[in-house]
Amino acid sequence: MRRFGEPKRNGVSYTQRAGAYGIIADGSDLMLTLQNAEFPEIQLPGGGIDPGETPLQALHREVYEETGFHITNPRRIGAYQRYTYMPEYRIWARKVCHIYTCTAALRIGPPTEPEHEVLWMSPREAIDMLSNSGDRAFVRRVCRV
Repeated sequence: MRRFGEPKRNGVSYTQRAGAYGIIADGSDLMLTLQNAEFPEIQLPGGGIDPGETPLQALHREVYEETGFHITNPRRIGAYQRYTYMPEYRIWARKVCHIYTCTAALRIGPPTEPEHEVLWMSPREAIDMLSNSGDRAFVRRVCRV
C-alpha cells in the first residue's frame, strides 16, 4: 500500500487506525472540512472506523458528524497509509485511509462534531488547501487536476 507523508520513525510505537474518507462533489465543487481545533486542518470529510463498523458505515457516520450532510453513490477508489501524530488523541498512528468518491445529498443540519466547519472549493483550491499529501494525491487523480 502506498505511503504518503513522513516515513515510519524508529523507536515509535504506532497505534493502528483505519478510516474512511470521501471526495464529495456537488456540481464542480468539493466538500472539505476545517477541523478548527488546537492544530487546524483542512481535510476530506471522514474519520475513524469504530469497532463493528464497515468502512462504508463509518464514512456515512463521519461525513454526517463532520458536515451535517448525507451522501449518495459512494464508490471505493483506493487506500493509502500514513504515519502521523494525532494530537487530539495524543498518539502516534499508522493510519490506513480508505478513499471513496460520493455525492453530497441532503443537508440535515450543522455538523454535530465540535470544531468542524464545511468548506466548498474547486478541486484546484482543494489540492492547495488539503493538509495531507495523500488526500491531495487522490483529489488530483479523481479530478484530473
